[in-house]
Amino acid sequence: MPRTAFVGRGAELGALGKRLERVRATGAGAAVAIRGRRQVGKSRLVQEFCDRAQVPYFFFTATKGMSPVESVDAFCAELRESPLPARPEAVPQAGAGNWPDAFRILSTTLPDHPSVVVIDEVPWLAEQDELFDGALQTAWDRLLSDRPVLLLLLGSDLHMMERFTAYDRPFFGRADAMVLGPLNPAETADALGLSGADAIDAYLTSGGLPGILRAWPHGTPALEFIRQECADPASPLFNVPEASLLAEFPTPDQARRVLEAVGSGERTQANIAATAGGRQGALASGSVSPLLRRLTEEKRVLAVEEPLSTQPGKPPLYRVADHNLRLYLGVLRAAAERSRRGQLDAAVKLVERRWSSLRGRAVEPVIREALTMAAAAERLPWDDVEAVGGWWNRRFDPEVDLVGADRAPVARHVRFAGSIKWLGTAFDAHDLHRLRESAAQIPGHDSGGLVAVSLSGVVSGLDLDLVWGPDDVVAAWR
Repeated sequence: MPRTAFVGRGAELGALGKRLERVRATGAGAAVAIRGRRQVGKSRLVQEFCDRAQVPYFFFTATKGMSPVESVDAFCAELRESPLPARPEAVPQAGAGNWPDAFRILSTTLPDHPSVVVIDEVPWLAEQDELFDGALQTAWDRLLSDRPVLLLLLGSDLHMMERFTAYDRPFFGRADAMVLGPLNPAETADALGLSGADAIDAYLTSGGLPGILRAWPHGTPALEFIRQECADPASPLFNVPEASLLAEFPTPDQARRVLEAVGSGERTQANIAATAGGRQGALASGSVSPLLRRLTEEKRVLAVEEPLSTQPGKPPLYRVADHNLRLYLGVLRAAAERSRRGQLDAAVKLVERRWSSLRGRAVEPVIREALTMAAAAERLPWDDVEAVGGWWNRRFDPEVDLVGADRAPVARHVRFAGSIKWLGTAFDAHDLHRLRESAAQIPGHDSGGLVAVSLSGVVSGLDLDLVWGPDDVVAAWR
């Protein structure tokens, strides 16, 4: 994707533009804390916004590992070279010495008309200097907030960015929070010139991460792209998820072993504990439970799902939340290792062998999200569906792909049950019979509807309440 191509993010650009207009109208400052995983496009989004805003701006990106003095020096040097100061020569060339001085210098460069100040990788600055948060809060309250400036604070460490504006931290109540996720399937389709099943495959492969999509040739299906990238072990397809792993888990500790167990396909706590354990056996429940909570609630790298019906159900199931990281742990890392050893054919064959099963499982949360969005837009036959999940019992027999209900995880009413068939054959009478038998076991589905979402269509004449194909899934984001 060329640098000038910018796809999607209309809502985010609109939200930032709204705040800049508020700054323009009131003459007072506004702050936004933007968080999102690495390579999700935070810096690119903000740069695009600055380019479009046509106001002076200053964009500073912190460097991990710098000392506070070095960071302050870099801040002042970049401020001097930026379009923000009317008199660059007035910005000291030598370091200001500390963050209070640096922010004081920044305040003197702000014009009397609207401007934008961006500080990227804020958690690294807070990590370097424990006084950074307080210095920023003091500068905002005393020097910046009454000036017409939009302050954008970016960070990739989701937990630290949440803590940055928490109630017990200095900057609490001073910044709006924006969470930037990956491009959605429709935006991915537009970026790559793909549609239907090819667009969904590209979304599952890239995770909607701009850092990967920029390397993706226009109109290229996912498997063909993967084959091409297997010849290049330095490809973003492999390096982006590996860099994310190294950033979140710099050492191969128990948390990383738990994550990799889930990435290998384990879904229940018992199986995850067994796979993540060592020679001494499975991880103890007292160890794996807090690790799973940390990975889901703090790191947000795992997602947890509970069976949806009118009765509480167990066990919960875990999956890797990021689609690209999920595919990387499932097969792409092993393919990259073979490629680095010169075994290109073996790498490609490994991906082709595992592709169908990995894709079939990975597409399930995407389809559930698509149905949830369609329900919110009142595009389903049921008017009170607010949650779409799955259902299973302790034996996983049966396991129902889709359940639509009025709330989650314990519903008052179950409105439909459904099956996802993401294979090369159409959904047929045998699949419908199995769905009916399974749906009858879901608590609360006594008279609910039946839904089929199929990669290869549905045999005509089947008694179904809703039929979706790949185009319908993508269209949910339109």
